[in-house]
Amino acid sequence: MTRKSLRHLRKSIAFVAAVSMLGLTAACSSPSSNQPEDGPVEIRFSWWGNATRADLTNKVIKEFEAANPNIKVKPEYGDIGGYFDKLATQVAANDAPDVITMGGAYPAEYANRGALLDLSKVEGSLDLSKMDQGALENGQVQGKQYGVSTGANALAIVVNPAVFQAAGVALPDDSKWTWDDFAKTAGDITAKSPKGTYGTATVLTHDSLDAFARQRGNSLYTQDGQLGLDKETVKDYFDFSVKLSESGAAPSASETVEKLNVSTEQTLMGMGQAGMMLTWTNSLTALSKASGAELKLLKLPGETPTPGIWLQSSQFYTISARSKHTDAAAKLVSFLVNNEAAAKIIQSDRGVPSNAGMRTAIQDLLTPQGKVEAAYIDQIGKMDFAPTFIGPTGSTAVSEITARINTEVLFKRLSPEKAAEQWLSESKAAIGK
Repeated sequence: MTRKSLRHLRKSIAFVAAVSMLGLTAACSSPSSNQPEDGPVEIRFSWWGNATRADLTNKVIKEFEAANPNIKVKPEYGDIGGYFDKLATQVAANDAPDVITMGGAYPAEYANRGALLDLSKVEGSLDLSKMDQGALENGQVQGKQYGVSTGANALAIVVNPAVFQAAGVALPDDSKWTWDDFAKTAGDITAKSPKGTYGTATVLTHDSLDAFARQRGNSLYTQDGQLGLDKETVKDYFDFSVKLSESGAAPSASETVEKLNVSTEQTLMGMGQAGMMLTWTNSLTALSKASGAELKLLKLPGETPTPGIWLQSSQFYTISARSKHTDAAAKLVSFLVNNEAAAKIIQSDRGVPSNAGMRTAIQDLLTPQGKVEAAYIDQIGKMDFAPTFIGPTGSTAVSEITARINTEVLFKRLSPEKAAEQWLSESKAAIGK
């Protein structure tokens, strides 16, 4: 999810929290039903995105309607800037679309307010048997399935082989490398490269804190919405972050701050001035285009013996708890994630499909970078990793807390130990725990 999307997410969650509970209470008191229909039914399907996404989605809708002549789909879409505010108003007025596209913490936010359908109620029309297990878990709230992944990406180490070659440093073996190996490799690249080129484009991110914890058998959040990591893990995370910067393996504190809010293309990796960058797989195409290099994807360091990686859903399809046509809505969602014709139209517009069969169906249609990304996601999808839980209400603020405190650590205004204490205190307050 982009920083712009996160800003809208925070704004809209605050908006939803302020909405009168009257509408949502009504939603809970009048459960959805699969009423028999004598004739055609119409369902509403909402999503956000640009004109290209709208064109692709409308083509899929036509395919669905041809295969299901008794179901008419009314599209509702717009720019992300107003999408979630509009949705909050619709939900409060008991006028939500039947199929709603969501992202980030929204499924948990709305499910906890009774606005989304428990998808086990439509399992006869919604086939989730071919979905990657991790993708399924991403859409679960307190053990119940409320969202269906539109597609997935995952954390990876993006590497520029040309930078490695110019520095005379061998590419690491990602089947067994450690964080110490990562730090040494990054340091070697910086030392053997022209000034301004670094072994790693950034120090650690909020997402890597999650992976760091998972590799230790913890997690950022627990199933019941608590913080799931201890002070020692957070301290070690900040300690490793500052050591990368101090050693020169990563940019200095000032350089790091300068790059915090730049576009993907303006990162050191995008400018061809970094050997490695920890980021999401869906950045590969933009980074490759910007750098003009054939970039590769490696698994995170430290993935043995306990994997820290997970599949992150780009978006989710959900069904309104107030829908009068939940069977038809479920058929549409099932078509979107299981039908080859739909997959060939959408391709990776909403992430790499979380259904292995659909990944195979679109493989030959993807760009070279898209194929690298799909192969990586397919590899991750076969791994046995820990469950992933959607962050609780307020969790979007935690990523900001991580970045701010990490900056304080890099500038030596906080020790890693004090930073860990402050991070835990502020994060608990943000999620109200």
